[in-house]
Amino acid sequence: MIPLDRKFAATELGDVDETGTFTGYASVFGAVDLGQEVVAAGAFTKSLAERGAGGIRMLFQHNPDEPIGHWLSVEEDAHGLKVCGRISTEVARGREVLALMQAGGLDGLSIGFKTVRAKTDAATGARHILEADLWEISVVTFPMLPEARVAAVKAAPTLPTVRDFERWLVRDAGLTRRQARTVITKGFAALDRGREAASGTGAQDGLVLASTIRRAADHLTLKTKELRS
Repeated sequence: MIPLDRKFAATELGDVDETGTFTGYASVFGAVDLGQEVVAAGAFTKSLAERGAGGIRMLFQHNPDEPIGHWLSVEEDAHGLKVCGRISTEVARGREVLALMQAGGLDGLSIGFKTVRAKTDAATGARHILEADLWEISVVTFPMLPEARVAAVKAAPTLPTVRDFERWLVRDAGLTRRQARTVITKGFAALDRGREAASGTGAQDGLVLASTIRRAADHLTLKTKELRS
């Protein structure tokens, strides 16, 4: 791979959803990084026009042997280089990176580019990159723009657990803990048979149990919809 300049610009990373899609900023215009470099607004205009998002690689830690997804869009706005990408969960490294992003273990992006035009500010010593040929954008661990951090990471939705269901049966449906465990391990039919044998009032118990089942189904359906929305 041709040696590239690298600029770590820990992104203002947006939500990462369960499909691996995320948004953020791979570079922030006008911000001096820890290497005393500044990317000027419009530095990527020509490169993006020539390459487009499809011509820019998504790598892990700038390693050309570890592509981990693809960029859906890469564009400049007033703030910086705005990106939207998708991690490929079909490959092992992609699954690992996505898990770390969702857990907060990875929260930065870094650009790999060739400098086309640049100038140094004599007063501050900062190097201003006026035009850059963008080759790749990597998900990285350590940024050089400390002020730009991950905003939020959305974990994959999960269904209610067995403990959640048991807690609901006891607290809201009015069953004893033993009855709740019977429902979970053997089903509602086993609880119904037990009540009939104990009370001899199977019809009334059956109506109560039917109401409980309906409330449980409505509760779990609502909970699942909330998690998936």
